[in-house]
Amino acid sequence: MPPAANVQGLDDTGGPQAWFHSLPLVTKYWFGAALITTIAGNFGFVNVMKLIFDWDSVYQYFELWRFVTPFLFVGKFDFNTLMALYMLQSFSQRYELEPYNTGAGGGTADYVFSIMFGMVMIVVSYVPMGMILAVPPLFSRTLMFFVLYVWSKRHPTSPASIWGIEMKAIHLPFAYVIVSVLMGGQYTDLLHGIAVGHLFYFLVDVVPIVYGKDYLHTPQFLIDKLGVGAYVAPLPTAGGGARGGAVGNNTWQPPGRANPPTDPARPARGHDWGNGGQRLGS
Repeated sequence: MPPAANVQGLDDTGGPQAWFHSLPLVTKYWFGAALITTIAGNFGFVNVMKLIFDWDSVYQYFELWRFVTPFLFVGKFDFNTLMALYMLQSFSQRYELEPYNTGAGGGTADYVFSIMFGMVMIVVSYVPMGMILAVPPLFSRTLMFFVLYVWSKRHPTSPASIWGIEMKAIHLPFAYVIVSVLMGGQYTDLLHGIAVGHLFYFLVDVVPIVYGKDYLHTPQFLIDKLGVGAYVAPLPTAGGGARGGAVGNNTWQPPGRANPPTDPARPARGHDWGNGGQRLGS
C-alpha cells in the first residue's frame, strides 16, 4: 500500500488530529492559537505579564501584540481553564456554522467580521467597563461570551443545557453568569462580553428592522478572500496555472469560493444587503 494511503488510513481512524482538522476554519485557528498561547504562558515560554492588555505598554513601548494576546491566553492550568477552552471551541463552532448575515450570506466572512467587531469593541470599552465592573485585562472569556450571546440571539429557541439543566439558547449566557457567581468565580468579564454582544445584535438585527438602517457590513476584502457562505478551500488547478484553467470539466474555482449561503434572504454583498434584519426566533 502506498505511504500516502497509509497516512490517510490512520487519519480515518480519528483521534485528536482528525478532530482538530474537522473544526470550522475560524474555530480551528482560534482554538489552536488559544491552546498554544495558554501552554506557552503556563510553562514559562512567555511571561504572562506580557500577554495581558495594558494601555501604557502599548502607548509607551509600542507592544502591539497586546491587542491580540489577551484574547488568546485563557489562564493558569486548572479545571476552569480546561472548561474555558472547551467552551471556546463549542461556542465558536456553534455560531460559525450559521452566523448573522452581514453581507457574506451568513458564512465564514461574516463570522470573521463579527469577531473583529467584538475584539475592537471589547478593547475600546475596556476602560469604562473596567471602572464599572473591575474587568480583568484578559479578554478570552469576554470574547467567548460575546460569541455565545450573539449565537443565543441568532438561535434563541435552540436547545441548550448547563450541568444537565435543559433550557433555551436565549437563557444560556445568563445561566453561566449565575453559575459563576454561585461558585465564587470571576463573572465581570462574562458581563462585559454579553454587553458587547448585545451591541452587535442591536446593530445587526434590531436597527435594520426598527430604523431601516444597516450600519454593519462585512468588508469586501473578507468576502473576496473567504467567499459567500461557509468557506471551502479552492479547487486545485490541473495545469491551468495560478489563474484560469479548469479542473476536469469544471471551471477553475478561485480562492475563497464557498458553499451556498445559509441566509439567502439578503444579497451576498457587503455594501448592499437591503433593509430588514434577521428576525428574532426565525
